[in-house]
Amino acid sequence: MPNTINLKGGIIRKEAEAAAAIMPGHLVELDSSGLAQVQSSAGGVAQRAFALENDLIGGGIDDAYADSVTVQYGVFQRGAEVYAWLDGGENVGIGDLLVPAGDGSLAAVGTDEEYAICAIALEAVDNSAESAGGAQARITVEVV
Repeated sequence: MPNTINLKGGIIRKEAEAAAAIMPGHLVELDSSGLAQVQSSAGGVAQRAFALENDLIGGGIDDAYADSVTVQYGVFQRGAEVYAWLDGGENVGIGDLLVPAGDGSLAAVGTDEEYAICAIALEAVDNSAESAGGAQARITVEVV
């Protein structure tokens, strides 16, 4: 199991205050106030920005950012590899196309979502035992 979110490739490191709790590996976006939040549009187009572990203070990938603290996140270049989250209810194989699930995690592409593809699964992960929007599982992905 990796101990970092940025597995391979280039990123631009940024930071913003958290609007709510965020886990490293969540797909994030800025709200209208400039606060970081989990990406909120299921199947929607998203910036390839993922919350990083807060290694500046010794935080790991399992240490959540609390509301109102500074979130470290990276804007990832195409081809970069990220240790992200897969939504509950998903069962993906290597090479499956992924879109934002609307809760910071990723989901398999559905019909009419081709424009929103933001990653490709680099490993098979079966999280189908969980309900959609339920417990998320870690997955290694390539940013597209």
